[in-house]
Amino acid sequence: MADIINPENEGDLQSQIEEVEALSSIYGDEWCVIDEASRIFCIKISNDLEESKLTACLQIILPPDYPSAAPPIYQINAAWLRGLERAKLANSLENLYVEHAGESILYLWVEKIREFLVEKSQSTETVAQPEKVNMTAEEEVDDDDEDIPDFRTLKLNTENAHLFMDHANDEEVPPIKHGNTITDRRSTFQPHLAPVVTPRQVKMVLEKLYENKKIASATHNIYAYRIFCEDKHSFLQDCEDDGETAAGGRLLHLLQILDVRNVMVVVSRWYGGILLGPDRFKHINNCARNILVEEGYTASSDEATRSGAKTKRPKSKKTK
Repeated sequence: MADIINPENEGDLQSQIEEVEALSSIYGDEWCVIDEASRIFCIKISNDLEESKLTACLQIILPPDYPSAAPPIYQINAAWLRGLERAKLANSLENLYVEHAGESILYLWVEKIREFLVEKSQSTETVAQPEKVNMTAEEEVDDDDEDIPDFRTLKLNTENAHLFMDHANDEEVPPIKHGNTITDRRSTFQPHLAPVVTPRQVKMVLEKLYENKKIASATHNIYAYRIFCEDKHSFLQDCEDDGETAAGGRLLHLLQILDVRNVMVVVSRWYGGILLGPDRFKHINNCARNILVEEGYTASSDEATRSGAKTKRPKSKKTK
């Protein structure tokens, strides 16, 4: 990715080298180099409070034109960070980037996250949150690589990073469809679907869904999306587990298999107190597939068998 440097990016590379050296000096063992050639790093951040210790891992990729023209690509891993809190923290980081465009901002991001951890630990909701997420994430199911940082989805978005920083306010919230529920052993799953053609619309859909108190109260809101970039003939895609380990990646894989485009699927799960094991992934994907078929994003299995067609494209939706 960044191992081949254009002359025009030499200034950015030098800035990155100096910033990484400074961060390594400041944070010591908390700063970790994952892949120096690809400019991939992570840092473990804590609130430094022994009585209610919270931690988060910030994973970052530095694009060739950071800091002059692009933000770092980032992912925050923390079991307790979900829903509205995740959106709030992401907005804080994006605002910092906009305020300091063209500058090195990783230190500001790290300290903003640490400040967020301190505020979280001091709130009245801190004590129960981590245990709730751990219990319902059903971590007894084998996921051999769940502890290994996964930068694959981050790499997918490197070239399109600037799209996530689009603060234009002239886009409308896409129409959101709500699918039928599946209930198993007191856990309930419900899918939601929206057409999306920009990452900004992805954020708008999430914000709109979280305005619904029932959806906001779900134990997990897992989502994945795929946006086709016509000019580059490639896909912009990503996913989120929201505390349900590995569920987001499985959901994105389903969208890839069905070859759908310009769509976002969110599956809400309300945990009923009984562990479902691998069955939970089956319900999440079945919910997602059902609503994709209902909304015409993919042919039914019978139609596909008869016609040999893989997909049925929705009409293109232009945004201003």
